[in-house]
Amino acid sequence: MIEQTIERWHRLVDTKDAEALNDILADNVVFHSPVVHTPQEGKAITKMYLTAALHTLNNEHFRYEREILDGRNAVLEFTTVLDGIQLNGIDMIHCDEDGRIDDFKVMVRPLKAVNKIHEMMGAMLKKLG
Repeated sequence: MIEQTIERWHRLVDTKDAEALNDILADNVVFHSPVVHTPQEGKAITKMYLTAALHTLNNEHFRYEREILDGRNAVLEFTTVLDGIQLNGIDMIHCDEDGRIDDFKVMVRPLKAVNKIHEMMGAMLKKLG
């Protein structure tokens, strides 16, 4: 089941189509940020974070390196460069029985990349309002 969800996710990332998040996210989705301690619950807040990521992380250097798909779970390893800082991370995604994403966790390394994401995502989230 996760295969179709991840195909849709890749199309969304390739086109930077934030509006497609409305169809791929479950209403009760939970987002786990690499810099925010508490899980962010709900479609609206998750859409805001993922939209900011589409504009911040998804630059000309962004690419998925590997993926592991199993049942309703996916782990997608990605790399990108932000202001000269090489970033490596994973998206851990779970989908519900309807194929909608109901849990999305982002983990990033190294520490200076986490700090750069904090800075850049904070500015983008402020801009998105």
